[in-house]
Amino acid sequence: MSTTPPVLAAELAQAWADIQRYHPELPDLAAPESLIGESSSACGAELSFERLLHEAVHGIAAARGVRDTSRAGRYHNRRFLAIAEELGLDHAEEPHPSSGFSLVTLNPEAKRRYRPTTERLQRALKAHTVATAADTKRSFRGPAARHGSSGGGVRVKAVCDCGRNVRVVPSVLAQAPIVCGGCGKPFQIPEAAVAVR
Repeated sequence: MSTTPPVLAAELAQAWADIQRYHPELPDLAAPESLIGESSSACGAELSFERLLHEAVHGIAAARGVRDTSRAGRYHNRRFLAIAEELGLDHAEEPHPSSGFSLVTLNPEAKRRYRPTTERLQRALKAHTVATAADTKRSFRGPAARHGSSGGGVRVKAVCDCGRNVRVVPSVLAQAPIVCGGCGKPFQIPEAAVAVR
């Protein structure tokens, strides 16, 4: 099995498509490679299928126009929790004081439903980890590795020709174009945002 970043990104995209099969309103994943090596104190530092399902909750919330977080995205509210439960995620009864309901786990039904997906993604992640640990000079280690443990750097808004936007670390966008699923054009960082940096 190849352990190059595009292969891991393809596995992440396939896992996302598996989630979309059960939840068709989930938007396409614009840049699966942006999840590789990312860390987030609110969402958990380790990339896993649970983390991917957590991100899918945010995707569905965005598609529905639901504000599922506050405190700059750190606190996950009860609207987040309601969608998380729809996707097969459980949480302790009481929210965490600073991150709310962000720490979610797969319920037994979701574990059964997504077992093949979870196993496939775990194999790809394990192979990727082995490859990046063995070759630190040439391997892609993700944005968090390049920017320290701060969570991958500051995300900025990138827009496409049809007006859709994504938040992305500029260095991730510089690696390869991120293409809009709506219009097929690449997302670009507006000139004003570049000038401010």
